Amino acid sequence: MGQQETVATSLADTVREGIGASLADVDADLARRYPGDPGTRQPVHTVYVPADAFTATTLRTWGDEALAALDAHAPDAGALARVLGIPEDLAGPVHDRVRDKLTREPVEDLRIDFEDGYGPRPDAEEDAAAARAAALVAAAYRDGSAAPYMGIRMKCLEAAVRDRGIRTLDIFLTGLMNAGGLPEGLVLTLPKVTYAEQVTAMVRLLEEFEKAHGLASGRIGFEIQIETTQSILGADGRVTVARMIEAAEGRATSLHYGTFDYSASCGVSAAHQSPDHPVADHAKAVMQVVAAGTGVRLSDGSTNVLPVGTTEQVHAAWRLHHGLVRRSLTRAYYQGWDMHPGHLPTRYAAVYAFYREGLEHAAARLAAYVGKAGGAVMDEPATAKALSSSLLRGLDCGALDTAEVARLTGLTRTELDALAGRPVRQILSSPSRLPLSGRDDGSATTGPEGPWA
Repeated sequence: MGQQETVATSLADTVREGIGASLADVDADLARRYPGDPGTRQPVHTVYVPADAFTATTLRTWGDEALAALDAHAPDAGALARVLGIPEDLAGPVHDRVRDKLTREPVEDLRIDFEDGYGPRPDAEEDAAAARAAALVAAAYRDGSAAPYMGIRMKCLEAAVRDRGIRTLDIFLTGLMNAGGLPEGLVLTLPKVTYAEQVTAMVRLLEEFEKAHGLASGRIGFEIQIETTQSILGADGRVTVARMIEAAEGRATSLHYGTFDYSASCGVSAAHQSPDHPVADHAKAVMQVVAAGTGVRLSDGSTNVLPVGTTEQVHAAWRLHHGLVRRSLTRAYYQGWDMHPGHLPTRYAAVYAFYREGLEHAAARLAAYVGKAGGAVMDEPATAKALSSSLLRGLDCGALDTAEVARLTGLTRTELDALAGRPVRQILSSPSRLPLSGRDDGSATTGPEGPWA
């Protein structure tokens, strides 16, 4: 008793050491290719606004128009529940939180569009619009009115518009640098990518810009928009999007599915182009498998059915949008596009109901896991990570409160971050000085570095 028992083995230490040496390159490759989720807040949506329509009041205007639509077509919790089929016990909290969100932070991610939503313009006009966009974004981050994430969608790198896209990108980024630096919430979107070489070209552009301004290598990342069949399966039969992530050399932040361009490239008629079409499901499933573990996130597309007109027409559009958002959430696509202020009430209603309806069950399972208590479900570390990640997503967007999550799980925000593999200080930083938790309980603060990097 008290002495370590000697056990018998057959393999020499040199065998184990040799195996380790033979797999060293594999270990390094796994670490490089699959670093895991970055642990930062992911917005629940992206709003696209044409560059010529973007002003200093755009964010507030979208919030006000969304509130007006809510008041006109679902003025109370009961009305919202009847329109969207939200359970009565969730309707009150969801309605209240949607109103709060639209008042406080109506847009989580804004993209000023210089591509399809803007179209071809005289060079002088687009030059001026790019410089103006940079000035407005810089001012918004300085005065705290910015969305948590903001940036531009440039024209693509195809031959016909390549020079124009590069020039707009240069003007916008240079304008930000001249105004004080790149905001931490900066996001750039590269559309209509068909070849991995186009991603390589984008990397080169950003490398050259970083060198010109003395920025750290890799400081600027970008989203890759998946809008063509060639971006999923190449002529050589290989999965192109996997090559794109590799070509990005760690700069790819997310893959965004482009509903209408991709559907059209598959020959889908306009009446049937939708995020729930089979061709969309196939493309997004490929994207999901390819991106898993890489730290590259996913965003679904949008619906072009706008909630405008009579109350009956608005309700029909709301039900469609709500159903599509919820469908995406259940398929682990936690972000999507919104094309109209009237989409915001149903975006947040779907997101908030999704996280609130699973709150008590997820919290109980997580508490049992941490406490090593028995129960009807035996969870593993990967499941505990998924449970904590879901709760954190709910906190980030305002669906949940820190206090109620702590009460139900017995865990602090820091402990949830640790279970989910999130860097604590990084997730608590908000680039726009707006609270991440959606409540005023002091759980989210701006990082010490402020909104500029």
